[in-house]
Amino acid sequence: MELGLSNKVGVITGASRGIGAEVARELAREGCTLLLTARNAEKLAQREAEVRALGASVSVHPADLRAPAAAAALVGAALAGFGRLDFVVANAGAAKMGDFLALTDDDWEQAFALKFFAHMRLIRAAWPQLKANRGSIVIIAGVAGRTPASTGIITGSVNAALLNLTKALAARGIADGVQVNAISPGAIRTERFIGRMRALAESREITEAEAERRYLAENAVTRVGEPADVAGLASFILSRRGSYLQGALIDMDGGKTKTL
Repeated sequence: MELGLSNKVGVITGASRGIGAEVARELAREGCTLLLTARNAEKLAQREAEVRALGASVSVHPADLRAPAAAAALVGAALAGFGRLDFVVANAGAAKMGDFLALTDDDWEQAFALKFFAHMRLIRAAWPQLKANRGSIVIIAGVAGRTPASTGIITGSVNAALLNLTKALAARGIADGVQVNAISPGAIRTERFIGRMRALAESREITEAEAERRYLAENAVTRVGEPADVAGLASFILSRRGSYLQGALIDMDGGKTKTL
C-alpha cells in the first residue's frame, strides 16, 4: 500500500526495542527519514544499523527524556540533521506495577517524568515545526488508561493523562494544522510481556505457552499483539490515508477494552 510517507522526517522515542523499534522499521520501509532516541546507546546503534539496511536515512540521539532540557535538544538535533520535522511518535516509557500501598513517590514521579512530561515537552518543542509543515503526532498510550487495574495503578494514571493530553492537543491542532492521535495497545509481545508470562508460568508451575493461553482466556482477547500490529497502525495514521483522524483514541488490544 502506497502511504505517501516518502521523505517525511520524524522522531521516534523509545526506539531501541519493542514497539518503538518496529515503528522505526515500518516507517523506514515507507521511505521516511528518521531520528531515533532512547536511553540505551548500544541498542540504539543496533536499531540504526537495521533501519539503514532497509534503505532509510537515519540518525540516533541517545537521551534520557526525563531531563527537562532533553526534548528541546532532541528537536534541535532533528533540525540540525535533517532541516525539518514532519511527525513525532511519542512512545517512550513504562511504569512500575505493584500494590498501591507499596509504590513509592519516586515510582510515581519516574513514571510521569518518562511517559507524560517527556512526551509533553517533546510535543511542545516540536509543535512550531509541525505547525509549519502540517505535521502529525502519534502518542502510544495503553489500555490501562481506560480500564483501570489495581496492580497497574501508575500505568493507568499516566495513560489516562496521555489520552486527555491527546484530546486537548487535537483541539489545538485543528487551528494549527497539526494532527494528533493516540494508540492504546493491549498486550504486545515485547520483552516486558514475555517476562510477565515467564513469571506467571513459574508462579503457576505451567509452561509459558500455557500461561499465555490462560492469559488470553482470562482477559477474553483474540491473541497477543505483535509490535508490527502497532507499527502498521501508526504508519497508517501518519499517512494521507489516515489524515481524517484527529483526536482519535484507538484501542488496539484484541478486544481487551470492554467499556464504551
